[in-house]
Amino acid sequence: MGMQRKPTSFDIAQLAGVSQPTVSRALRGEAGVNPATRMRIESIAKQLNYRVDKAASNLRTRHSQTLALLFFEDPTADDSLINPFFHSMLGSIIRACAEYDHDLLISFQQLSSDWHTDYEDARKADGLILLGYGDFELYRTRLKALQDAGTHFVRWGSVLSEGAGLTVGCDNRGGAGAATRHLLGIGRRRIGFLGTASSHYPEFHERYRGHVEALQDAGIAADPGLQVDAITTEESGADAAQLLLDSSADFDAILAASDLIAIGAMRALQAAGKRIPEDVSVIGFDDIPAASSASPPLTTVMQDARLAGRTLVETLIGRIRERPVGPALLPTKLIVRKSCGA
Repeated sequence: MGMQRKPTSFDIAQLAGVSQPTVSRALRGEAGVNPATRMRIESIAKQLNYRVDKAASNLRTRHSQTLALLFFEDPTADDSLINPFFHSMLGSIIRACAEYDHDLLISFQQLSSDWHTDYEDARKADGLILLGYGDFELYRTRLKALQDAGTHFVRWGSVLSEGAGLTVGCDNRGGAGAATRHLLGIGRRRIGFLGTASSHYPEFHERYRGHVEALQDAGIAADPGLQVDAITTEESGADAAQLLLDSSADFDAILAASDLIAIGAMRALQAAGKRIPEDVSVIGFDDIPAASSASPPLTTVMQDARLAGRTLVETLIGRIRERPVGPALLPTKLIVRKSCGA
């Protein structure tokens, strides 16, 4: 199939036995093209060393072939201001964008009312991926502004939250329930929960609900005195564990709403002379890299960062291309390490 001149989409159409518009739709990844036809077109394009003219295609479709990934600025121990769990997700988002032939802009969320002007309306990006939100009750108004503006966006968070737009998240209730059942299975009965369980932090709230439901299934009433508010920092986890210790509450395990909270709690427990896991078993949530290197290594509920990143990209591109897409609830997995002792 050697050619002296630069191949065109008309050449591909002739060799594939289809129309030129079909070739254009197939190479742009649009819906409505038979999978077998799409594969044939892509194969011929590869053999001809054909490259889509993205600039010309973007002018026709009014798409920039670019997505914007916007982080919420979280309090962190370093200068990144990015939740460590989202660091783990970043690689899969970049890979998925490359596979879909999209560029990726990365920045922080500017909490103004004109995100859509800054990105989508200015043609910088076709849509937004939002990671992190802080206090959700305050954040909800920002999401409504995006929805009212018709902005294409997808966010990571609580799939059950109303008025949150298109959301991808993990099975928070199921994951926390599995962690609590594991603690019950190794003989723990007085389990503290560290994490703010309210509508301001809906993911933590779902995790607390899963914890309480697992206790109830075992015939154990949840003790409100064993729940202590905390946000996702080691310092907050240490403070919450210290409050639990100072209360003289009887507890033999802690389920933390995040790994950072759990790591901070272990530091406070050890400073108070508590042995982990002999005196207190500890479980976190997220499976950030620091979990496996903690002392002792932290048992945790894993959120699949690779699957999460890919799903966010695929869901957003589906919305941009006006395909039927909805919220996605991803599974979790309990990773047992030495902080539980079994």
